[in-house]
Amino acid sequence: MTALAVLGYGLAAIGGGIGVGLAGLGATQAVARQPEMYSRIFTVFILSAAMSEALGLLGFVLFFIAH
Repeated sequence: MTALAVLGYGLAAIGGGIGVGLAGLGATQAVARQPEMYSRIFTVFILSAAMSEALGLLGFVLFFIAH
């Protein structure tokens, strides 16, 4: 059970990192296309990064609950 919990947390951390990376990529491309929309794009980026990190933190919490 312990090894499975560690594996689950690792996958959650990787998933959060990939999600934030993709959100950053999309925001960077969008700002490069339309610089005047920077503030709106930044807001959407922060929201999507926060949601992606929340899933990673959920995996972290579940790792400690499993022990």
